[in-house]
Amino acid sequence: LQGIFVLGLPYAVLHSGYSGLLLIVLAAALCCYTGKILIACLYEENEDGQLIRVRGTYEDIANACSKKLSPNLGGVVVNVTQVVELIMTCILYLVVSGNLLSHSFPYVPMTEKTWFVIAFVTLLPCIFIRTLKIVSKLSQLCSLVHFVIIFVVITYCLTQMHQWSWAKFRLSLEFEDFLVSVGVIIFSYTSQIFLPTLEGNMKNPGEFRCMLNWTHFFACILKTTFALTAFLTWGGKTKEVITDNLPSFLETLVNLCLLTKALLSYPLPFFAATEIVYSCISKDNRSNYRFPLLALTVRGSFLLLTLLMAMFTPHFALLMGLSGSITGAAMTFLLPSLFHLKLKWKKLSFLEKCADISVFILGFLCSLAGIVCSIKGLLEVFG
Repeated sequence: LQGIFVLGLPYAVLHSGYSGLLLIVLAAALCCYTGKILIACLYEENEDGQLIRVRGTYEDIANACSKKLSPNLGGVVVNVTQVVELIMTCILYLVVSGNLLSHSFPYVPMTEKTWFVIAFVTLLPCIFIRTLKIVSKLSQLCSLVHFVIIFVVITYCLTQMHQWSWAKFRLSLEFEDFLVSVGVIIFSYTSQIFLPTLEGNMKNPGEFRCMLNWTHFFACILKTTFALTAFLTWGGKTKEVITDNLPSFLETLVNLCLLTKALLSYPLPFFAATEIVYSCISKDNRSNYRFPLLALTVRGSFLLLTLLMAMFTPHFALLMGLSGSITGAAMTFLLPSLFHLKLKWKKLSFLEKCADISVFILGFLCSLAGIVCSIKGLLEVFG
């Protein structure tokens, strides 16, 4: 999820100035912290004081926190939030694909919505994906394409260093534009959904914290460098998808690479979302879970839903800001800090409690403001 949404960061910096660069660093630090406390919620001390993994998923943590109210209430909330975030991610991949196709073939007499349909047709085989093995192979190809794209864009920007000017950064900001940028930046870091599964499958789970530190550090360096060099190159002309700013001889090549990456990235969140739904169905009726027609119906419905949403909300940055403000903020800031306070309250120091409460309040305010401003922006776009 870290790759394709990096394209919106220069546009976020356009609307947030110097504070946008600070936000990229701050978001990395906060996401790293909430990832650690989320994993801490999977463990409890035994009689000998040793940490034992007693929970396996985000859902298990939520159910443990809400068991006094309802045994499954927390899990339902988390599952719904996860499905919404994953589906929104799929929609964004379709939006990006349609945008890339329309800009790669400007002389073809087709609307952007028609390109959405073409991208949708290429994704129909996703309905038949039944194992994570296929998805993992596609993700490996995505990683390779991602680094090639970033390298090409940054290299071109470095060739334009002679026209860079720090005066392009604004000191005065429009508050609403700034809040939308917050949502964009948050969404570029969201990965908490996958962390419990990732930690549980590590050969040495004890190295998880170190791994989280280094991955967020390098992600922060990469994103800051990319956003900074791209914005310094194009300044106020920076577009929602930064590849639209490239000269024609590079734009078509990079856009086709990005298109390939977007289409190959789609199966991961799509598969994860449908698996969550299947797991919920299987708890009530395992025979239905194994029924092939039901599986195809659910996958087909999800696939069609993403197309319809992409058709009616084809604005990349605003949609990403809305997604980051709602589900991204909840899964990344609100729920991890809330769950950590609930499960570890007696064992937390005063400073740890203050940190969790501060993250929760900050996440709530950013989420609320981002939702309002993103929706207002979408309404203005649609007139």
